[in-house]
Amino acid sequence: MKATVYNFGAGPAKLPIPVIRKIQEDFLDFKNMGSSVIEISHRSKEFDDLLCETDELFKEAVSLPDNYRVLYVHGGAQMQFSAIPINLIGRKPARKAFYYESGNFARIAAKEAQKFGNIVIAGNSSDTNYDRIPEFKPADIDHEASYVYITSNNTIFGTRWHEFPDTGDTPLVVDATSEILSRKMDYSKLGLLFAGAQKNLGPSGIAMVIIREDLLEYAPADTPKLLHYKLYDEKHSLANTNNTFAIYVINLVLKWLKDEGGVERIQEINEKKAAFLYDYLDGTDFYKGHAHPDHRSIMNVTFNLPSQELLDLFLKQATEVGLTALKGHRSVGGARASIYNAMPMEGVEALVSFMKEFEQKNG
Repeated sequence: MKATVYNFGAGPAKLPIPVIRKIQEDFLDFKNMGSSVIEISHRSKEFDDLLCETDELFKEAVSLPDNYRVLYVHGGAQMQFSAIPINLIGRKPARKAFYYESGNFARIAAKEAQKFGNIVIAGNSSDTNYDRIPEFKPADIDHEASYVYITSNNTIFGTRWHEFPDTGDTPLVVDATSEILSRKMDYSKLGLLFAGAQKNLGPSGIAMVIIREDLLEYAPADTPKLLHYKLYDEKHSLANTNNTFAIYVINLVLKWLKDEGGVERIQEINEKKAAFLYDYLDGTDFYKGHAHPDHRSIMNVTFNLPSQELLDLFLKQATEVGLTALKGHRSVGGARASIYNAMPMEGVEALVSFMKEFEQKNG
């Protein structure tokens, strides 16, 4: 393995090095049990202690109000594209929800939700290839809506909602998959927030769902067992065998975050990392950013080069020097640097140094 590799992949993404080392240390013998964490029962006292501790670590990290529940849900973020309308669309008789289409995953979520109710696209930025967040107009949201849905950070296109819309009495549902724990959020303003684990939390294949307790009451009787949020809450996310290893890793990530100074401190670091990279992009004509400057993400920085030939050479040479997974998504092309919580400032500095050198040789 190269001496230093910086993984800029969008997900599954880089985990903190101390977390990886702790996993390695524990893997053969968890809590002096003589068994690996992937071998112990989800019904054991040791795992129950781990699960309860993980709940408390998350609640502490985000200052979660007491009337919210923490769920660990199968299927990753995209499973929630179905679970959310199933659980919430019946909140009002009109079975209506408003979706803001700010990128590919918001579009997929709205399409899936259409199977379960009347889905209104209240804002859409596809006409500019999702380089900005759609405008939110409070007057467009009527009282018949069961909820309003946004994707807070758009991994593919590199945009985000800098401030969440005020939806009044209508619950706001937020897909925060690619930015959970990266900045301070006021959870008391949200009805539900969910995130796939594979970017800032842990391994892929599981999601965390944070739901206000009053919203647990609207799922119909025929809701499938493993899509039923109230059942997850009643069974402490153990209606069946959950992804115990993923929950263990989430636990370690939350401990690492606490050791780093918590969400407030990690936000400061994230903003410095993003500013360093954007400052360079803004000062050159060789690289062109995709996201509108007023709507930029601090987690996913998207940019392109003057030609496909130069892009291919850039990606090849970057990989050779240990700057990996910089290829952009096919929907937007170009390059993408995902600089989640686990990416150190040194990684961003190494990327900018390489970009400068590449421009000098090829510009």
